[in-house]
Amino acid sequence: MDIIDERLAVIQPLSKFWYQKKVAEMDMLRLDLLHPVVSGNKWFKLRLNLSHALDNGFKTIVTTGGGYSNHLIATAFTAKKFGIKCVGIVRGKYDVLTPTLAACKAEGMELIFMTQEDYKNRHEPEWAKDIVAHFDEIFMIPEGGANEWGRAGAGLLARFIKEDYTHIAVSVGTGTTLIGLRNKVYEQQQILGLAPMKKGAYLEDYISEHVEPGRNKNWQLFDDWHFGGFGKWTDGLLAFMNDFYAENKIPLDIVYTSKMMYGISEMLADNFFSISDRVLCIHTGGLQGNVSVRNELSY
Repeated sequence: MDIIDERLAVIQPLSKFWYQKKVAEMDMLRLDLLHPVVSGNKWFKLRLNLSHALDNGFKTIVTTGGGYSNHLIATAFTAKKFGIKCVGIVRGKYDVLTPTLAACKAEGMELIFMTQEDYKNRHEPEWAKDIVAHFDEIFMIPEGGANEWGRAGAGLLARFIKEDYTHIAVSVGTGTTLIGLRNKVYEQQQILGLAPMKKGAYLEDYISEHVEPGRNKNWQLFDDWHFGGFGKWTDGLLAFMNDFYAENKIPLDIVYTSKMMYGISEMLADNFFSISDRVLCIHTGGLQGNVSVRNELSY
């Protein structure tokens, strides 16, 4: 498992001007620097899944995602590197492949398209069996790596996080990374999960179910800053991304980390934090998703 050099992830202090002395310290864990394709938390959620599949002789990786899924392209790339066949079950129909899906195909991923209605059943135990029955020795990785190996892999992020951070902020798509962090970082550290979709609070029950007994505390989930829904944005969000880059020289992605940092800026303005707090924000990568707004961004 040496295709990613995890030493490339660094903790970068944010500009003190940006957080306006509202907290003692605010840093960002730059997981976006790990790799141009397998960036951010995607690598950590995949690495133990892939190890399990390879160690147990599975011949085919099957996973799911949407047309702009960072998880799909990360899986396609890593599967090719390790010489294992890869199949992506894609939500929706596309007459023309998105840049992400075209990249998946170029990496050798076989794409199977499902209607939105059929895709809703993906959590059913038997859902994928008929779809991929003709492939040999299948190992199924859920969307976003949301299984025991993905959660354990996300927990490996704790190695980057020092004890004196009072708060850890992370964007939440499936809840996998938040669970992994809550299971491994110091119990007194507060984890703030910011969901980029409407009504993201529905994940609270799922997260609680998978956090280890005795650790289901000191975490919160917010869904206030979705900008219209998952994968949607406004001119205001784009302006925020450009302003954040001008101040901190850190590119944000349009889907996840931009909305998280916008939410953090609002929390700072509302005095959510104490002046003595030390906050670590996790950049979960996914900059390839900016292709659709690249003409609007200054980076």
